[in-house]
Amino acid sequence: MNPPPDNLGLPTPIAVLGLGYVGLPLALAFGQHLPTVAFDVDQGRVRELQSGSDRNGDYAPEALRPPHLTYTSNPEDLAGARFHIVAVPTPVDGTRRPDTSFLVKASKIVGRALRSLDGNGPAYVVFESTVYPGCTEQVCLPILEAESGLRSGQDFHLGYSPERINTGDPEHTLDKVVKIVATRDPEALDTVAGMYRLVAHAGVYCAPDIPTAEAAKVIENVQRDLNIALMNELAMLFHRMGLDTHEVLRAARTKWNFLPFEPGFVGGHCIPVDPYYLTYRAQEVGYHPEVILAGRRINDQMNNYVAQQTVKLLVKSGKRVRGARVLVLGVTFKENVRDVRNSRAIDLVRELESYECAVFVHDPMLGTTTVEQLKLRPVDNPFTGNAVYDAIILAVPHKVFPQNGLDAYLDLLENSDGPGVIIDIKGALPKPIEPTQVLYWRL
Repeated sequence: MNPPPDNLGLPTPIAVLGLGYVGLPLALAFGQHLPTVAFDVDQGRVRELQSGSDRNGDYAPEALRPPHLTYTSNPEDLAGARFHIVAVPTPVDGTRRPDTSFLVKASKIVGRALRSLDGNGPAYVVFESTVYPGCTEQVCLPILEAESGLRSGQDFHLGYSPERINTGDPEHTLDKVVKIVATRDPEALDTVAGMYRLVAHAGVYCAPDIPTAEAAKVIENVQRDLNIALMNELAMLFHRMGLDTHEVLRAARTKWNFLPFEPGFVGGHCIPVDPYYLTYRAQEVGYHPEVILAGRRINDQMNNYVAQQTVKLLVKSGKRVRGARVLVLGVTFKENVRDVRNSRAIDLVRELESYECAVFVHDPMLGTTTVEQLKLRPVDNPFTGNAVYDAIILAVPHKVFPQNGLDAYLDLLENSDGPGVIIDIKGALPKPIEPTQVLYWRL
C-alpha cells in the first residue's frame, strides 16, 4: 500500500466487508483516498482481485489497484480499523423469509475486530445491506456489543447507509447517486456523512434514524417491483384483448406524467427479494400486506406464462412440442451482467423442459462452461453456426443480440414443418413485416 494521504480528520483505516457488486465499488472508491482494507471470506475472490481480475467483468485490472487499498480474507487484518462498512448479501430462505445469516457472521467478525480498539476515539460500524426496518439495531447491534465487549454510543457508533448499486448500469454509479446515511447516535452523523461525501459526489442525504433509512431502501425496490407487476398484468390482459402492449404503452407515454415502466422478468438479488423483507416485518407488527404480495405473485409467474405462450405458438405453427428445439438467448437476471441470481430466464428454461422441449442456451456474458455449470445445455454463437430451431426466445437482450438484426434470427428458424416461432420478451427486435414467415410474440 502506498503512503496514505492526510486522513482529513476522518476515522481510519476503513474496512469493507463483502466484495461483491456492492462492497467492491465502495472499497475501490475509498481506496483512492484513505487506507482501506477490502475483506471477503471467499479466499478465491480475494486472490482474483489481488491478481487484477474481476469475475463479474465490471473492472479492468488497473481499476482494481487503487493506491491505498489492500485485499484480505484474514479477519485479523481488520484489527485496528476504525470505520467498518458491511456489504454482505441478504437473501431469503426457501420459505421466503429473511435470511440474515450473512449479516450475523459479518457482525461477529466486526465485533471481534472492535476488541483491538486503541482508545484513540470511537469506531464506526455502518451497514449497507438491504434489510427490514429495525433489523440493524435488533439483529446486528447486540452481536457487535456481545462480541466486542463494548457499548454502542460510547465505544463505537452504529450507522446505516443503504446500497444503491445498479449492476450493469454505467450511468448510475456510486459517485453519481445520492447516498442516504443515518446513525443511531446523532453526534456520529456528521462523521459518517463526511466519510461518504468522499465517494458520493452526487450528495449525501441524512435520514433522521436508522429504521427510516432501512425503510427508504426497501420501498425503492418494492415500488419498482409493483410497477413492473402492473405492466406484466396489463400485458397478459392486452394479449387476451388482441392488443400489442408495446403499442399501448407507446401511446400512453405521450402524457407527461405516465411512468415509463415496461413488462418483463424480475430477477436478481434485490427487487424479487426485498419485498419479502418488508412483508416479514409487516406481519411481525400485525399487518397483512396485500398489494406487495400480489405484485410478487404476478412477477413470479411470468416465466410460466411465457413458457405457455411459447408452447401455444409451437402448436399453432403445426410443430410437435415434445422434442421441439428451442433456443434461449440470455439467461442472466438482466441484460449486460453476469449475475444469474434469481434469474427468471433460467426458470423459463426449466419450465420449457417440463414440456419435454429440447432447450438450448446461448449467453455471451457467461460462456459455455458457466452455462453447463447451471445444468443447462449450452451452444456456441448460434449466429455463426448451421443449427436451426423451432423457436427462438430472446429472454435477456444483451447488447450483442439486437445488433444481429431480424434477418439473423429468421435464418435460425426451422420452417420446413411450419413457420418458426420468435418470442421477443422485451420487444427488443423489430416486428417482422411479413407475419407469415414467422410467428412473433412479445410481452
